[in-house]
Amino acid sequence: MTFEEVKACFVIAIKEEGKGIKHKGLLIEKPSQQVAEEYILKAKEELEVCDLFRERGTDYKIPEQWYYTLYYCALAILAKFGVENRSQRCTALFLQYLKDKNLIDYNVEFIDKIIVHKQKDKKSEVDKREEARYSSWIKNEEVQKRYEVMIVVCKEAISQAEEIVYSEKEYKIPDELLH
Repeated sequence: MTFEEVKACFVIAIKEEGKGIKHKGLLIEKPSQQVAEEYILKAKEELEVCDLFRERGTDYKIPEQWYYTLYYCALAILAKFGVENRSQRCTALFLQYLKDKNLIDYNVEFIDKIIVHKQKDKKSEVDKREEARYSSWIKNEEVQKRYEVMIVVCKEAISQAEEIVYSEKEYKIPDELLH
């Protein structure tokens, strides 16, 4: 992750929006506490649904719920900063940048799990979600083995995202990304 990659996410969004195209990057908007809180609620809802799918034996749906729990936490943080996104990769890159600059206290594990890797040999929750969604299996031993760990990971991500979202601290996009 480099400054240039994050900056490019903002630049491409501005260019595409200027051409009347739905952007595939990060766009600066007004920070929204309400939107941030709504994403926290969505994250919690996604996590609750995991138990229902587990009870039904519908394992293939669970990795998607884990992923979206983590992703909605990320979107809550972006809303707090006033950033609209249309790119999973840019979302993760922006969070990593904020983490590296010590602007947020958010576990790098949560960021790593939502990043879209370009290299085939690197896998994240994005890949596991896609594998579960598009494969033929319904029940899966790996999902069952990971279940308790991932529930804890997701709860921790929600907790840390809530710390940021409900904080009285004012969060701002770093100036170097604005120019």
